[in-house]
Amino acid sequence: MRRANHLFERIVERDNLRLAVHKALKGKRSKRDARSFVARLDENLEAMRSALLGGDVRLGEYHQFTIFDPKERLITAPCFRERVLHHAILNVCEPIFERVLIADTFACRRGKGRLAALHRARHFAHRHAFFLKLDVRRYFDSVSHEVLVARLERLFKDRRLLALLRRIIAGFETTPGRGLPIGSLTSQHFANFYLGGFDRFIKEGLRIGGYVRYMDDSALWGDTSAGLRDHLAAAAGFLKAELALELKPSPYINRTAHGMDFLGCRIFPHYMTLNRRSRVRFRRKLRALERAHGAGQIDQPTLQQKATALVAFTRADGLSSWRFRRGVIESLPVGGHRPRTG
Repeated sequence: MRRANHLFERIVERDNLRLAVHKALKGKRSKRDARSFVARLDENLEAMRSALLGGDVRLGEYHQFTIFDPKERLITAPCFRERVLHHAILNVCEPIFERVLIADTFACRRGKGRLAALHRARHFAHRHAFFLKLDVRRYFDSVSHEVLVARLERLFKDRRLLALLRRIIAGFETTPGRGLPIGSLTSQHFANFYLGGFDRFIKEGLRIGGYVRYMDDSALWGDTSAGLRDHLAAAAGFLKAELALELKPSPYINRTAHGMDFLGCRIFPHYMTLNRRSRVRFRRKLRALERAHGAGQIDQPTLQQKATALVAFTRADGLSSWRFRRGVIESLPVGGHRPRTG
């Protein structure tokens, strides 16, 4: 495939930078650094543009915090100015990343997403007797900077763009030469792109039709467990040799009729439902909201908004969770105004 060129000029265009500000403000308008940036918008954008053209734009200003739901993770969120830069880059580069990804990769893509991945997984569960669940060990922490840059150089020809991407990648590491920050827009796309070669190896090298990936969570389907074991060995070998990655020590092969945990759900050949962990989280979060309201920590409109958003996660099309959801909600008088269950 021909490498993309002359992209840097489009990234630094004033209209693109303004569009990047608009996108970066989503959900961040109340943040101090966002308000400060917008208060002197023209001046800040011109300074960013000049720094980009001069090759000395400031990078690496992050705010770190830890979340514990659904598991403990260190989030490394860039400052607002860098959020703008990341959006400016992806406004131009996202279509380039998109054209090298296979149809059955669902993270960080318009028109795809978690729900589409679940429906595709259920489609394959209906057609095949066995599944193989794969998960890369400490994925974001393990991405090799050297391998990522080499793969980006196969995709982009623009020297100034590549120099900027190298600086962004080098600005964070968990161990020398490895790691991407969780919480960064560019990291999401780098991480998704990094496994694009693995996708093609599965689909074209091993010629497996039943395959779905959502970031580093992936699953294969087949008609025999022995065939999937062979594929497991080949997949592990490719990841180690080509991407310097390792699978978690317990990849899982089982019959599709027994159900497969995937993206917070349990998928069967003819239906899917919330898995056990998601049910526990739903109960815990809804009860925490009720307690917060009862203690006067949140008002009624905020309670209703948060509870409705929480319920929406369990109301996905094709997800058999109505009885469970209704049972939990009816056991909790949520401020006298329960979120819709149907």
